[in-house]
Amino acid sequence: MGSTSAHGETSTGTGTGSGAGPGRRDLIKRSAALGLISVPTMSFLTACASGGDAPKAAGAKAAVTKENPFGLAKGTKLDVVVFKGGFGDDYAKAWEAAFDKKWGTSSTHLGTPEITGKLQTRFNGGNPPDVVDNSGAQRIKLDVLAKSNQLADLTPVLDAPSLDDPAKKVRDLLIPGTVEQGMQGGKCVSLNYVYTVFGFWYSGKLFKEKGWTPPKTWDEFLDVCTKAKEAGIGGLAHQGKFPYYINVVIMDLIAKKGGLEAMKAIDNLEPNAFEGSAAALAAVEALYEVVEKGLLMPGTNGLTHTESQTAWNQYKAAFIPSGSWLENEQIKQTPDDFDMRFLPMPLLPDSALPFEAIRAGAGEPFIVPEQAANKPGGLEFIRSMLSREWSTIFAQQANSLTVVKDGVDPGVKLRPGTQSAVAALKQAGTNTFNYLYPDWYSEMDSSIQDASNELMAKRIQPKEWIKRAQAAVNKAAQDPNAKNNRRS
Repeated sequence: MGSTSAHGETSTGTGTGSGAGPGRRDLIKRSAALGLISVPTMSFLTACASGGDAPKAAGAKAAVTKENPFGLAKGTKLDVVVFKGGFGDDYAKAWEAAFDKKWGTSSTHLGTPEITGKLQTRFNGGNPPDVVDNSGAQRIKLDVLAKSNQLADLTPVLDAPSLDDPAKKVRDLLIPGTVEQGMQGGKCVSLNYVYTVFGFWYSGKLFKEKGWTPPKTWDEFLDVCTKAKEAGIGGLAHQGKFPYYINVVIMDLIAKKGGLEAMKAIDNLEPNAFEGSAAALAAVEALYEVVEKGLLMPGTNGLTHTESQTAWNQYKAAFIPSGSWLENEQIKQTPDDFDMRFLPMPLLPDSALPFEAIRAGAGEPFIVPEQAANKPGGLEFIRSMLSREWSTIFAQQANSLTVVKDGVDPGVKLRPGTQSAVAALKQAGTNTFNYLYPDWYSEMDSSIQDASNELMAKRIQPKEWIKRAQAAVNKAAQDPNAKNNRRS
């Protein structure tokens, strides 16, 4: 998750650029060295960098009208690929059926957890799909795609008439922050569709049986973890092989301790984003205390996301960090009476934000490749996603909310975990925050995740984590496109 995205095994990813000059080659080498891309007979990035030289012929187009703002021709084919993870892909199949019925198109569908594996050769060959849900651990880095001019500008979709109220633009019906989340180098190139909350999760049944009170402070959190250990249960489980998840804890603690300025300093690559930040050091030290006191679920450092989450569903741990895709992802492993609940990140002493404040924002990035054979169809598909009808379909099929304001029919019944997340959002009010650096700077994000992996295994101490995180920030700041990725 994702991620903002991000759900299932999630990792993350700035900018625009043209030509494959020395800077591009350096990026390729660095990415390959870090394992961010696979390098078969031809590098994916090399192909992307040169792919723009031979654009594919555009598909048939119809007249552009207010009802058909992108000139989608009836009878054309539409190629859709979606990440099949926590949300499944039944929702996309329902969307495609509705789209074909309305537009007379013929859709092909692929649901897969292997986005890069399935699409690398297609981008290399200049024949990408028309719409891609680019998510999961094997997503293609958005900043890499943007820099090689592989992503269509979605601004025309944002400025198009809404299907629900043609008097309003699509952008006017989106939850604040949605557009910002999809920006790369000053241009909107992805539509992050799922409104996700991040924090801790616990079993209402387990807490009731043990007489535990959901903690609001970090000391109370440690107390519950200690009681869990005494009862033969792990305090905190985490998805050890995917340190993206444990970074939810660190980054949420930083934002709540230091306030929005501490969060923005990281996104804006400030020289004191981590080093010199009292909030950052306090956050890392607080998490490290869990490790030092032996309050982790045994073996959690070596588990995948599904393994650790399943153990948690088996009452082997009191808490686990994740985004709100967790409930749907674990639906088959969750006991009927588990009573999944969401918990905002507990507070460190003297925190700037209240306990109710939560990380919330748009995740699950959908893109339209610039070289898509049916680019008008891809853009119209994105516009349709932002209708109340399609938003309701998603809520029904995936048990999650979208970025469309009031986009779900009142009759849709959500499961306990999602209900608790919705309740937490209402309690948070305007006290929500969200980071942008994972999508803007994928290499920086990976470096910080690596540092967190070392921290949880007790191979480094908190101050070394801070040093490594700041080094990742300083390196990202050398990106020429960083000047276009600023938040106020």
